[in-house]
Order: sequence, then structure tokens, then C-alpha cells
Amino acid sequence: MQILDGKLASQAIRDTLKINAAQLATEGKKIPHLAAILVGTQGASQTYVAAKVRACEEVGFRSTLISFEEEISESKLLNKISELNDDPEIDGILVQLPLPEQIEDEKVIHCIDPGKDVDGFHPINIGKMVQGLPTFIPATPYGIMLLLEHFKIETSGKHAIIIGRSNIVGRPLSVLMSNNANPGNCTVTVCHSHTKNIKDLCLQGDIIVAALGRPGFLTADMVPEGCIVVDVGITRERDASKKTGFRLRGDVDYENVAPKSAWITPVPGGVGPMTIAALLKNTYQSCMQKN
Repeated sequence: MQILDGKLASQAIRDTLKINAAQLATEGKKIPHLAAILVGTQGASQTYVAAKVRACEEVGFRSTLISFEEEISESKLLNKISELNDDPEIDGILVQLPLPEQIEDEKVIHCIDPGKDVDGFHPINIGKMVQGLPTFIPATPYGIMLLLEHFKIETSGKHAIIIGRSNIVGRPLSVLMSNNANPGNCTVTVCHSHTKNIKDLCLQGDIIVAALGRPGFLTADMVPEGCIVVDVGITRERDASKKTGFRLRGDVDYENVAPKSAWITPVPGGVGPMTIAALLKNTYQSCMQKN
């Protein structure tokens, strides 16, 4: 068993982006600038946004954190996004999800300029991705592909089982894994809550991606020997033994699945850092379209 170490792979990407940003500064060109919007004080969201802002600082990007109270109106948030759309200094706009119930996620996603949609959620960018056109790829699926690429994981001709069909991870990842590319060229099966015999399907998989948000869902009896396992899940559970008062669990029963796996991602330290690395790459791409 070998670890698909997201910290290691993401650091390699950050190191390259840091060199690129320094070169832009030396040439007097525009430096990538990410605007991150945080609504409310939800602990996990604050942690995620803070990590993204720190990552920008580490690689020499500019970042602007815009915080709003939980009670903000939908119209006020949309107006702020429109301002950022029109601001030539801003290359990427990130709105941390989930949002409060008075705000429709879909309206917010549609409001972001597709050219600044570095999270890759806008329908225009999703459509381009499906057609194999250059675009911003959703950050988590993109991060997974970059992770497989970094560790030179052979995917061509393999059977990939994706558990979860969200628009954020499962669906876009199914497209990327089936593309005529490297990584890619997989035969893909997408499983979800209405799939019968998930265990039997998983046992046919060469690559299994667990992305459904249920801690410990993928157990050892569902995984064939020598499988590649990617755990996208990250759930906070109360744990009085931890200083923080909680622990992070993935969708994979890591302790029992890892011994059967050829490669496996840890939680934390697997897909999470790669999502941020992918976001930075998208922001750099957006900036380079203007330089």
C-alpha cells in the first residue's frame, strides 16, 4: 500500500506557481488576485477559506477576503459579486458554500463571471468541460486528476467506480475520468443512493472514488485487492480527546481498507490540499488570459 499524498503533490504545484508569480512580478506584469467571499461564521467554512487565503500568500498571489453576516440578503451578495465581476484587478471569484437558506446557491453560481469562476461551477464552464474545451475545471475533481498525474497512476482502460453524483465532485469527475486524456480513458460507473448492489460494483473497480459525505461508508469487504482508493469525504465528528474537540473522518474506513489498496488517499492530507492547488492553478490561468 502506498499513500496518495496530497500535501506532497500540492506543494509541488504551489512551488511551480510561486516561481511563475515571482517571474510575473519581475516582468512588471499583473499578479493573480483571488477574491474569496465568506458568509456567516460556520466553522468549517472559515477554516476552508482561511486555508485558501494562506495558500495565495504562500505562492505570491494577491487575495481579498470579503466577509458578510449570516443574515445578508441575496440581492446584496449578488450586487457584491457583480462589482467583483467588473473589477479588472480581480482574476478569480470564490464564494464559499454552503450558503444560508435565504440565498440560492444556483443564483450565486450563475452570477459569477464565467471568466472568473475559478471554482468551475458555472454552467458555461461545466458545458465546456463536458465538450473537452479549455475551461476552468471544478477544483476538487481537477485536484484529483492532478493527484493521479503527480503519482503517475495508470488509468487508461481501468474501471473507475465513483460513489456520489454531486455537481461539485461526482458528475464532473466522471467526465474527466472518461475523457481521452491522461489521466483518463477509464470506463466509469457512477453509483448513488438508488444504486443497487453497490458492493458488487465496487468489487469490479480498479479505481474507487468515495464522494458521498458518509463517514466510513466504503468498507474493506467492498474493495478488491490492489485497488486505487480516493477518499473525497471529510466530516467533522465530536472527539473530546482532541484539542479542537473534533476529528476529521473520510468516506473510507481507512484503517481496514488501506491494507487492501495499492494506493489510497489519507484524510486529512489527501484530496483537500489538491482542491486548493487546483483553485490556485485556475486563478493563475485566469490571470494569464489577461497578461
